[in-house]
Amino acid sequence: MASSTNALPPTGNGLIVSFGEMLIDFVPTVSGVSLAEAPGFLKAPGGAPANVAIAVARLGGKAAFVGKLGDDEFGHMLAGILKENDVRSDGINFDQGARTALAFVTLRADGEREFMFYRNPSADMLLTPEDLNLELIRSAKVFHYGSISLIVEPCRSAHLKAMEVAREAGCLLSYDPNLRLPLWPSAEEARQQILSIWDKADVIKVSDVELEFLTGSDKIDDASALSLWHPNLKLLLVTLGEHGSRYYTKNFHGSVEAFHVSTVDTTGAGDSFVGALLSKIVDDQSVLEDEARLREVLKFANACGAITTTKKGAIPALPTEADALNLIKEK
Repeated sequence: MASSTNALPPTGNGLIVSFGEMLIDFVPTVSGVSLAEAPGFLKAPGGAPANVAIAVARLGGKAAFVGKLGDDEFGHMLAGILKENDVRSDGINFDQGARTALAFVTLRADGEREFMFYRNPSADMLLTPEDLNLELIRSAKVFHYGSISLIVEPCRSAHLKAMEVAREAGCLLSYDPNLRLPLWPSAEEARQQILSIWDKADVIKVSDVELEFLTGSDKIDDASALSLWHPNLKLLLVTLGEHGSRYYTKNFHGSVEAFHVSTVDTTGAGDSFVGALLSKIVDDQSVLEDEARLREVLKFANACGAITTTKKGAIPALPTEADALNLIKEK
């Protein structure tokens, strides 16, 4: 029986494999202007699954990224950033015919974002099942993914194959749909495809906006969240930005308050939250059945998410464990 001490579990040594896209966000040098009005842009490496992998490594965990980049300067730059951040890169492929994906991001005055994507097609969309490093996936304890990789073939088939191999190997499956509506042919297609793999995941994290989108309800309450519950789920999380997060398991549910910080840019906050959670449960999944310990982990994850909003760009803003513990101590 795991002890119910209220201590934060240590960061695990098990491998967390993150699957999907890595791209470059071009962020305006000035907040609160449209793309057309922006005087210039800064390169900010991103892509939710890559951010999660770096978040895990920054916290002292073991992470690998699986995906495809363009065999171009930007693609090799991104692979270099993963390596610099101690993320294993033996799951990365390079495509000679397609470019690395780009996104132009508008930072509104409140730090929220709007996106314009350049992917027609980009290298990440061309990952095939044959490209997958199956040994790497089988060696993972946690397999994490989003939904952008479900939009088109052949990447969709690669995603489904990777999930199946991870499941057969006994990995915990972690899903953050990370809705980006402009990338989907229609809202209906997005909803349908995001939900098509719903019942495979052990851990699912959605934002308040994604909850509204998937349920078709404008209520962000327990009934709405629990309408997304499925029998194999171990943990459902709803992130509420400055209002913290809510958690749901088979036996208990509740909420954890946010940390209030000066928000500059919300990019990567959800990825930081997910990376923190996964790094703390990878070696000991009994945390998911122990509310006191789970609350400590979620408080830590909330702190990591909050810190990530205090700087521009996701990757430079991802915290170390010491950063997060300092914020928790101050409050």
